[in-house]
Amino acid sequence: MVEDLTVQLCERSYEIIFGASLVEEIRALVHKAESKGRKVVVLTDTHLATKQGEFLTAAFGECSRCVVEPGESSKSMAALGLVWDFLSTQKIDRGGVLIAVGGGVIGDLGGFAAASYLRGIDFIQVPTTLLAMVDSSVGGKTGINIAAGKNLVGAFHQPQQVLVATSLLESLPAPEFAAGMAEVIKYGLLGDASLFEQLEKSPLTLKSAELPSVIRRCCGIKAKIVEADERETAPEGGRALLNLGHTFGHAIEQVSGYGVYLHGEAISIGLAAAARLSRKLGHIDDSEIERVESVLSTHVLPIKLRKPLRMADLMNAVARDKKVRAGLPRFVVMKAIGETMTKSGVEAQLVETCFREVGAVD
Repeated sequence: MVEDLTVQLCERSYEIIFGASLVEEIRALVHKAESKGRKVVVLTDTHLATKQGEFLTAAFGECSRCVVEPGESSKSMAALGLVWDFLSTQKIDRGGVLIAVGGGVIGDLGGFAAASYLRGIDFIQVPTTLLAMVDSSVGGKTGINIAAGKNLVGAFHQPQQVLVATSLLESLPAPEFAAGMAEVIKYGLLGDASLFEQLEKSPLTLKSAELPSVIRRCCGIKAKIVEADERETAPEGGRALLNLGHTFGHAIEQVSGYGVYLHGEAISIGLAAAARLSRKLGHIDDSEIERVESVLSTHVLPIKLRKPLRMADLMNAVARDKKVRAGLPRFVVMKAIGETMTKSGVEAQLVETCFREVGAVD
């Protein structure tokens, strides 16, 4: 059964379509665009081109494809240049449509390429990983990494549509599914205590009957937050709440080297650190830290660094985080499980202690 959910952003509103396959729906939107003289092209990665070749052919037919290497290394200026060159070679004009088919890397890269090519062309998201389905494909944040930090270069550019075909998860490697669960758990922690409790009672797996409904539930939470604060300009709270665990997690990714940890793995450690920071600020107690870490571990996610990282490097990365305001980092902390707030002016010593407790060294 096909369902939909609208992200209400006035003239930038769009639908998220949910279904098992969605091949027919994708073919219909490609045909509709092409019948109006709009050229449609596809961005994907070599892993998807191999593992989901049948799906790509069935859904996109003869649409030209730009295929990049999988993984975080493709969220780079070099890969962005390759996509720009591809769009130019394909003679894409301002009526063209780029469809990003892949995980968060492909969505972020494709979205930024679409935002910047000819000062903006339309793009559509077809997420193929759990992480992309519940989080990165929705909300219009696009971008790439640079040496100084993760997602420091990018643009807000909303997709025209997001198509979530859950059958694409069937070939997803177990570590990738677990990485996506970090974002699902995040949604429970930041604004849906009943979802968190559900995950405590019954860990979610690829075979769980409730998986499609959980994906839709997470998208609904994010849609409401994005509708209220599309460009993350709220002085407190707002869209920044979606970054629970991410200030710690992004620092871990940058210092360890992009790709050493899957994004969701780094965010899992970041959630553990954020829970500890919330405890030190007096909002939650030790039992709630245990609940957070238990759910993460049950979903085969790390709560500590595999190898120690240097404190100075991590703190420098935090200082460059994109959520810094007036030179000071902002953290998202839990007031309780299911309720979060932004917190500025956190003492560096507290942050360092949290990093040490998840495995950092001086």
